[in-house]
Amino acid sequence: MNARTVAATSLRRYLRDRTALFFVVVLPIVVVVLVGATARGFDRFEVAVVVQGDGPRTDDLVAALERTPALQVHVVDEVDAAATSVRRGELSAAVVVPPAYDADVAAGHPTTVGLVGDPNAGSFAAVRAAVASAVDDQGAVAQATRFATGRVGGSAAANRSRAERLAPTLDPVAVTTTSVDARADYLPEGFSYSAPTMLVLFVFINSLAGGAAIIESRRLGIYERVAAAPVRRGEVIAGETLAYLGIALIQSLIIVGIGGLVFGVDWGDPPAAATLVVVWALVGTGAGVLSGTLFRTPEQATSIGPPLGMAAGMLGGCMWPLEIVPPAMKALGHLLPHAWAVDAWTILLARGGGLADIATQLAVLAGFAAVLLVVATARLRAHLVA
Repeated sequence: MNARTVAATSLRRYLRDRTALFFVVVLPIVVVVLVGATARGFDRFEVAVVVQGDGPRTDDLVAALERTPALQVHVVDEVDAAATSVRRGELSAAVVVPPAYDADVAAGHPTTVGLVGDPNAGSFAAVRAAVASAVDDQGAVAQATRFATGRVGGSAAANRSRAERLAPTLDPVAVTTTSVDARADYLPEGFSYSAPTMLVLFVFINSLAGGAAIIESRRLGIYERVAAAPVRRGEVIAGETLAYLGIALIQSLIIVGIGGLVFGVDWGDPPAAATLVVVWALVGTGAGVLSGTLFRTPEQATSIGPPLGMAAGMLGGCMWPLEIVPPAMKALGHLLPHAWAVDAWTILLARGGGLADIATQLAVLAGFAAVLLVVATARLRAHLVA
């Protein structure tokens, strides 16, 4: 028997526990979804469109609104019904296309599209901009028609037909946003916020709770029976440590995989992200083995460990950015490894950093891991000797 055999045996025992599997697999994914959906903000708005007339230009406007990514369009018949839905908060706004819209646009006359909503609401400005963009597309054709008719001559209908044919062939004006020397102190919102912070939180919490397996092995006398076999105590310690590292890596890979494949999370520079995942798994491994030597019963590990891990996660910025807390709380948070891990993910995901950019955070986390592993293995060795 060697360390790999001990690790494989411990890992199989852990993975046969349905409660442990729930905390390792199911719960983190559920929390990632809930926190991500809450933190993602608003990127799509429900609007009603009241069409009071008909004609090809009216149909084109409604189609343009339906194609707008920011809008979820519901065509309704009455303005009062749409206004009631807006007042109740069921819709962000209502667009009212007047009866003379088609005739006015065709003739090149000015026309107005109504917008019903609360001007003080945060979503109203976004909806107004999206609707204005769709209306302006038709307005550009109308303006081109008036210009050609007034300056070049010909019938308005012929000039309008020519403008409509040429409009799709013109290259749109491109707007490119570039961040120069970005120093974002926050993770991106949505799932790109919840996935890395929940990875940090749950790997640590489950490691603390997983200390119950070591306590149970001690209680059942498994270590004494192993000691009767030709195996050294160092191999037992190494095997248990490898088992906890395997569990931490399995949970990390599940969260990274689900975050990337299902929720579209970009985990940043692959070598840097992989290194950070492994180093944090080592921190969790040290905490888990230490938990197994500190608590007296499995029930203590599973009932006290998770609240301690949750409190550490709160202080370390897993629940909210440390940039919004007072400086004293931020300094206190950085006494814990969680804050350094979240800082590293912020550099990777919000600033586009690489391995060199998180070298300081990795060094600090490696220090935490080393201290935890040294203390944990020393205490476990003492239990084995006893």
